[in-house]
Amino acid sequence: MTSNPPLTCDALLQWAAARIAGDSPRLDAELLLSHLTGLSRTHFRAWPERTMTPAQAEAFEALVAERAAGTPVAYLLGHQEFWSLPLRVSRSTLIPRPDTECLVEAALALPLPGDARVLDLGTGTGAIALALASEQPGWQITACDCVDEAVALARHNAGALGLRVEVVASTWFSGLAPARYDLIVSNPPYIASGDGHLNEGDVRFEPASALVSGRDGLDDLRQIVAQAPGWLGAGGWLLVEHGYDQARAVAALFRQRGFSGVRSLQDYGRRDRMTLGQWPATVSDQQTAGGSDAQ
Repeated sequence: MTSNPPLTCDALLQWAAARIAGDSPRLDAELLLSHLTGLSRTHFRAWPERTMTPAQAEAFEALVAERAAGTPVAYLLGHQEFWSLPLRVSRSTLIPRPDTECLVEAALALPLPGDARVLDLGTGTGAIALALASEQPGWQITACDCVDEAVALARHNAGALGLRVEVVASTWFSGLAPARYDLIVSNPPYIASGDGHLNEGDVRFEPASALVSGRDGLDDLRQIVAQAPGWLGAGGWLLVEHGYDQARAVAALFRQRGFSGVRSLQDYGRRDRMTLGQWPATVSDQQTAGGSDAQ
């Protein structure tokens, strides 16, 4: 170690916590040391005097340096928990956020049949689709992403968890086989290209293609809302996540496209972060068919 602290767990963790910025430096340090040693965080508290080898201390110092530079803990660990599911993550995908669990809760609250057909657009790690599959094993869930690495990662996570989700490569709807879904769900890119938050926190290290969507952040949401009716069955639902200040604009897109029952839903911070709408059962097939090509 460059500062040569004692090689006990407690001393290493104190040294690391003093160098890591953010809201939870001690937690970050414990997670990194646990990842490195295979020991639990509880172990560090029960046996703070346990010593690490110089090689372990050196490896820990390297991880702490990356975290101190801002690299998200999830990328350093290679995994992130979502909906109590352990998911492998990589720098090719967004890190699943706790607030996106609200999207899962909203989907599970819908009056869908036991064999509902569900589509997750832009699945990334597969977090949303796999959370839904873990709660509703009878649902027929398809997940897609335009990034090959993300497709491979979501397939790995599905296999590792033993959950039945079909993962395919597709840029939104363009690569999908014709189908009608009871629910389409998506957490698409929704940050404006000039947003200063892109230079802050974890998002600095996450792929811009999964974050940025045009000058106002709505380009991908416009495309999804416009095309979704061509893929929804009568009475099917569209549920999307968006920015905290975009609810009114996204709801307007839903209503202009012809969705009914449009409403905004809040995340755990009581911010309007999701919008939901139902495709009317009375709309003709000819009308919905145009949705798959609308831009």
